[in-house]
Amino acid sequence: MMRDSWIWKQARSFLLVAPLALFLVLFFVAPLATMMKSAVSDPVASRALPTVASALKGWDRASAPPADAQKAFAADIRGIRDDELFGDLVRRLNSAKSGFRTLMTKTRSAVTADESVSDLSAIDSRWSDPAFWIAIQDAASSPITDRNLLAAVDLTRDASGSIANAPEGTSANRDTLIRTLTTAATVTICCILLGLPFAMVAASVTGWVRQLLLGAVLLPLWTSLLVRTAAWFILLQDNGLINASLQAIGLTSSPIPLIFNRVGVVIAMTHVLLPFMVLPIFSVLIGIPKNLMPAAASLGANPIRAFSRVLLPLSLRGVVSGSLLVFMSALGYYITPALIGGAKDQMISSVIAYYATGAANWGMAGALGLVLLLATILLYVVYLRLSSEDARA
Repeated sequence: MMRDSWIWKQARSFLLVAPLALFLVLFFVAPLATMMKSAVSDPVASRALPTVASALKGWDRASAPPADAQKAFAADIRGIRDDELFGDLVRRLNSAKSGFRTLMTKTRSAVTADESVSDLSAIDSRWSDPAFWIAIQDAASSPITDRNLLAAVDLTRDASGSIANAPEGTSANRDTLIRTLTTAATVTICCILLGLPFAMVAASVTGWVRQLLLGAVLLPLWTSLLVRTAAWFILLQDNGLINASLQAIGLTSSPIPLIFNRVGVVIAMTHVLLPFMVLPIFSVLIGIPKNLMPAAASLGANPIRAFSRVLLPLSLRGVVSGSLLVFMSALGYYITPALIGGAKDQMISSVIAYYATGAANWGMAGALGLVLLLATILLYVVYLRLSSEDARA
């Protein structure tokens, strides 16, 4: 009887958490797994060219492959009946070596019309270039590849298979990642500079004044992100309220460029993410005894020294938590940089959106998303390490 009761309690506990577990699997674990799979999966070439990989084994990769390998490739091309698969193959090969788009179309027509072709260089002289065959061999040899992950940080594999920097001008993912990290760090610092004093003031007052201050911070969270960004788009224009006010009081004689640049992006993102800095700091400050600052003053410490030696160290846990929230949220921002920033201010989320919707390159989109995920996990591990050290101290 007792065992049946225990089993029933365990079953009820499982049923209570089952909806949450199902939600996490469907909307968190499954999308992450799909993204990670797309980042390292490249089955198009191996499906479209089933025999050419084995035919190219032993090839020296320094000259055009032998006639048997070229005939196997021609046979694979003729065997592709699905135009969509052929288009995917062309896009895959063209992403590795430019020129495949016209070359493959021309070659497909030629080998379909004449099945006896064994020297593809007679169709187009580019087939005598080993670089095109290297791209085919690398793509068709395995459905698993690190090409997208390397390309996400502007790396590639050379003819010998070693990792090397991508040719200059072919990709700017590394610069975009650095810009994303720099912008996120700048927004985090701005949120600290604004959020810490605000949280201190909110924690030092009581009653309706505190409710008013917290309401002012929480109000942006009740408004759509798109609406808030559109509002900043209007405010930051050359004839917007900010520039009009500055010129009206005589601080500037002409409009200050505040939109379509990094300054506008930082201003708008700081406003949007400020609550994620204020609330963690406030939650820590209200737990600090209010008699510590007067006690420090009674021992001879001036206000600045009392703040730097007493209040600031005690509030660092909230500052670190808020910084982590702001920085991780800023890494994936898309709408605000897209509307407020210029061409040189777009963050990595815009590049992911381009690969996912514009270029239909889900592998690169997944690889860039995986890079962001790894950066976020690394930051979270550092935060957990710091939190555990603080707890032990």
